[in-house]
Amino acid sequence: MPGGHCQVRSPKPRHSIYSLTDSSDVGPEEEEVDDVMPRLTPLEKLTTDMCKDETTIKELIIGRRVGFYKVRGEIGCGTFSRVKLAFHALTKDKVALKILDKTRLDSQAQRLLSREIHSMELLQHPNVVQLYEVVETPSRLYLVLEYAGGGDLHNRICSEGKLSDSASKITFAQVLSAIKYMHNMNVIHRDLKAENVLFTCSGCLKVADFGFSTQVLNRSDALDTFCGSPPYAAPELFKDECYLGPPVDVWAMGVLLFFMVTGTMPFRADTIGKLRRSIIEGAFTVPPWVPGPCQRLIKGILKPVPTERYALDQMLGCDWLLPVEFPWLKLPSEPESPVGSLLDSEGLDEEEEEEVRSSLEELGFTTEHLRNNQLKDSRSPITGVHRILLHRARKRRGCDSLPVVRGMVRDPKREGLRAYRGLRHTSKLCDICSVEPQDAELASPSSPNLIRTKNEGRCVALVAYLNLIHIKNESHLGMDGTRGDGVTGGPSGRRRAAWT
Repeated sequence: MPGGHCQVRSPKPRHSIYSLTDSSDVGPEEEEVDDVMPRLTPLEKLTTDMCKDETTIKELIIGRRVGFYKVRGEIGCGTFSRVKLAFHALTKDKVALKILDKTRLDSQAQRLLSREIHSMELLQHPNVVQLYEVVETPSRLYLVLEYAGGGDLHNRICSEGKLSDSASKITFAQVLSAIKYMHNMNVIHRDLKAENVLFTCSGCLKVADFGFSTQVLNRSDALDTFCGSPPYAAPELFKDECYLGPPVDVWAMGVLLFFMVTGTMPFRADTIGKLRRSIIEGAFTVPPWVPGPCQRLIKGILKPVPTERYALDQMLGCDWLLPVEFPWLKLPSEPESPVGSLLDSEGLDEEEEEEVRSSLEELGFTTEHLRNNQLKDSRSPITGVHRILLHRARKRRGCDSLPVVRGMVRDPKREGLRAYRGLRHTSKLCDICSVEPQDAELASPSSPNLIRTKNEGRCVALVAYLNLIHIKNESHLGMDGTRGDGVTGGPSGRRRAAWT
């Protein structure tokens, strides 16, 4: 430099982001480290944006954000609530946001809402919609629920028609599993209907809407509140008398099963009064094409007298559901106490606990966060994140997998007919081969001993054969349809065809 002078700059005072003490005496290496701002965790970035970012603050004000959730389009609406699609800003999981206007809730509605939240906090089952979190503002209450994107059972049947026998088995078995678990927890749903049976995108069934649910100390406790949908209401609900909770849910399951397998309701009327009389009388007709075991199940459920209805254990062991196999988690054992629910321990095994804890740490939740939050308060955002991550871990392990139908249950009344259809007749005097419609004229009643057609290689059932051709039976049925004794040869005579 000119003049040989060297200008020395004094170091600029700097402050640590973790304290207010001057850190100007740090060494060169430490100074380089301090020049780089520490990387924020996803949780820190989100909380910072919620406090300082203008766009995020505006979304919070206009309702486009609720807590840690970004709100999107509307899914549905009800009398007191709307349901919107949302997703968690940290985990990116989709959720259903049930929005209630607190100013429109009277004391009874508030009491029902409190019961709904209480019931859902108790229940942790693969076939029950899960409550993740409750967010409250001065004017609104938000229930953050598990998202089921496959629609509801009512719309599916109305648009696609009745379910097949196999699909009905799988669907009804999941409903039965959910109701069995609820009753084990002493929770009565009281509003079971097709609109409240939802499907996930993978096809797993979820029972939803616990607005009329209640928890009883004992399942034999009498209830006195009429609630639910009239087409699904049990007869005792129309009699202005006290009733037991479990049989009411069982009756609704019978109506639901009838709707699944026929596409129609068992009790239909133009007015509520006529519907009431029809339900009290218990008069309904099951179409004859419904499989016999399913018919017996429906008739065993839809009995007007509550004590005569099938119990849940009888339904689990019925012929129609015998081939249905559940994943092990589908039928949890009954807890010793309803209060000691799965939620108390979250039902975590070591692998799930490690996976959830690791995911929480990646998002920025520290051990201190978890220590200060017992994960039981549904109004805590930490509880919401924990439940979402736990549900994700359980789904990876197959908790939402569907039941499997391993075989078919044969109707004893039709077993003989099926056996007949499976027979291969090897008599020397009778070789029955299938007769196609276009070949029916080739079959002549004058040749009963040996009838052959172009499709000679296949056997046909006895009933199909009798529908196409006449044969001579042991009573020597003639060409004019009369026997030797002058009596007309009816169906009973034809069934006595001789096979030698």
